[in-house]
This record gives sequence, structure tokens and C-alpha cells, in this order.
Amino acid sequence: MNPKEYWIWLQYALGAGARVDEILAQYGSPEKIYYAGSRDWRLSGVFKADTISRLLKKSPSETYSVIKECEENGWHIITPDDEYYPDGFKNLTNFPLVLYVWGDPEVLKHQVPISIVGTRYASVYGKKIATALAASLSKAGALIVSGGAKGIDSCAHIGALNAKGKTVAFLGCGLKSNYLIENLELRKLIAKNGAVVSEYTPQTEPTRFAFPIRNRLISAMSLGTVVIEAGEKSGSLITARLALEQGRDVFAVPGDIVSSNFKGTNRLLREGAKPVFSALDVLEEYVFEFADRLNLENTGELIIDNSVSTDIPKVSYESNTAARKSVKINRTAEKQQKSAQITFESAAKENLQSKPTAPEGLSECAMQIFGFLSDTPISTEEILSKSSFPSSEVLTALTELEFSGAVKVFPGGLFSV
Repeated sequence: MNPKEYWIWLQYALGAGARVDEILAQYGSPEKIYYAGSRDWRLSGVFKADTISRLLKKSPSETYSVIKECEENGWHIITPDDEYYPDGFKNLTNFPLVLYVWGDPEVLKHQVPISIVGTRYASVYGKKIATALAASLSKAGALIVSGGAKGIDSCAHIGALNAKGKTVAFLGCGLKSNYLIENLELRKLIAKNGAVVSEYTPQTEPTRFAFPIRNRLISAMSLGTVVIEAGEKSGSLITARLALEQGRDVFAVPGDIVSSNFKGTNRLLREGAKPVFSALDVLEEYVFEFADRLNLENTGELIIDNSVSTDIPKVSYESNTAARKSVKINRTAEKQQKSAQITFESAAKENLQSKPTAPEGLSECAMQIFGFLSDTPISTEEILSKSSFPSSEVLTALTELEFSGAVKVFPGGLFSV
């Protein structure tokens, strides 16, 4: 049996973003997990009953259709065993078990990846900044990473393409999902000059939870994350927080102090993000380590004029890899993504007077955690010590609470209602 089938089986059963480090540390590989069987799973102490139930409902043999579909479309399946698996993912507790790659998987090992994120409802100013900054970073030798969405994400990819550079787009849905049809041509260009990547099986449709889960990959893939034009509730602030938790650098482009579109970005600057006025402000952090990969000439000034086009390039660049079938995409998830964006608040400015009601449908573990949270932020370690559930279940529940909007998350892994 193809070893990839076991990786796909495990991710298919547990879901994208599930914490798997404890399980794999005990068993070594998905294949060994599978053949250990349910009795051993119950005795191991690392599986909950519902996890075992999910594993039993799936079989590695069911993954054949996924592998066949990828082969037919020229998509690569990358697992942690592969040479192209990104180094930045290996230290994540919830690292992706499978990556589906449309394009050139070799770009996932690029030494200087920089992510650019921001609002989907960007101003002309924000779009021009994102496009010009991405182009300047690309010309200097960086790989541009973003989320393939409208607004700042699209402009970041376009800037890299205009500079004939490489770029990677991480999706919150499967490669064959009907999502965002207006960006279809852009994704084709990204696949020819980098890669479009997802940890979801090809037919997976987006949900409101998928995009925040996806954001951890954007930040973990990158040495640093640049936030451009983000409001107080922008999903890009989740990416910035994740970057900090992962030990990555966070940069922000200053914006209009009276514009709501820049409140999140300006808050990041107030909390310690490095301000960016040119590509040099980003790359000077890495030039000593990657002197042989970077050329900082002409990166000290960001040129913003009418020559900066934010339109999808019309030219077709030389392809790095086969991409034989186009992905069918439409607009269906735009409203779902908007509902997934979570506020990134400063603990010093919040002092809730009464505890809100817990959302309906929370798991038992999430309800327990919500019960002892207050308006005073506490650490993940303290939460783990108070809970009667296993650590893996607690961390999953914290993600559940965050995505439901029931808790606030602060730098340093602190949580409050």
C-alpha cells in the first residue's frame, strides 16, 4: 500500500488542524497507528473515545480516489516524509499531515519566504502598497506567501508575478472547490510560477472555520509576516498572532490613524511590530543569514505611482510544472470567510464587567474551559492544569472556543472570555 494513503487516512479522519504530535510521537507513523488497532488506541492514553470513533469510520483504502484525482490533475501530494515538506511546519503541534500542491512543490523549501496579508476590502492605497512591496521583495530574492483571497492577498501574488518572482497561495478549501471564481486566472498563474497549496482533500468546500486554520500555515511557512491594511476584526491579525506564537517576525505598514481599515495594523505597530516603509525594512532582518540569496539593491525605496498595476497579469510565464486541469471556483465562501474573522485585542484595554453566555453546541471540554475563564487573561499552561481533559483535547477545545468567538486570544498564548 502507498504510504501516503495512511497519512491521508489519518488527516481525513481527524480533520485539518488537529493536534497530532503526541499521537505520532508515541506510534511513529500513521501506518503503525492504523495497524495498532482500536484496542491499543484505547490503552495508549493519547486517544479520546470520539477520536477512536472517527478513526474507525475511515479506512486507508478510501483514499485511493483522492490519490487518483491528484494524479489525473497533476497535483502533488506532500507528507512530512517528503523532501519538499516545509521546514517551518515541523515544529507545529498541529502540523499538516498532507499538503495538496498544484504547481512546483520545490518552492515550499525556499529559504526566504515572506508572507503578506491584509484585508479583502482593501483601498487603492493598500493595494498599491501590497503590489509594489511584493514586487520589490521578489526582485530581491524572496518568496511571496499569502492566502489567495481578494484584496491584499491577490495584490501580493500579483506583485510577485509582475516581478517574475515565485509565490505560494495557501487555500482554506480543496483544490477543486467551487470558490472565488474571479481569482481562477490568478491561481493558474501562481501554479505556473510557484504553487497553490491546501491541506484539505481536493473536493473539500470552505467553511467559516477553515480560513483561520489555514492561516497558521501562512505564518509558519514564512520567516516573517507583513500586515498591510487590517481593520480591528481582520483575519490577517490572526495570522500575525500565530506568527508571534510560532517565533516568527511580524511587520506592519503604517496607515491612516483615523481610518478603520488601519486600526488593526496600527495596533500591531503599537504592540511592537516593526514598521515597514520599503522591502529593505523586512529583508535587513535576514540578509546576514541569507546573503547569498538576497540582493538588497534598490530595496530602500518603495515606488508607488501609476505604473504599479494591481490587475492580474495578462502574460503567461514559463511553467515550472504540469497543471493539466483547471480548478473550478466560485464566490460561495466570501461571506463564510468574513464570519470567521476574529478580533485581535489588547489585554490592557479590555475589562469585561460580566461574563457572556457560552455559545451553543460547544464540546464538553470547551464548556468546561469556558466555565473557569474570566475577563482576566490566563495562560494555556494554567488552563491545562485546571482541566480534567487530556492536553490534546484541551488545545482542540481552545481552538473551538476561539473560532466560535467565545474567547479572546492575546499575545503569548493568553485567553479570556
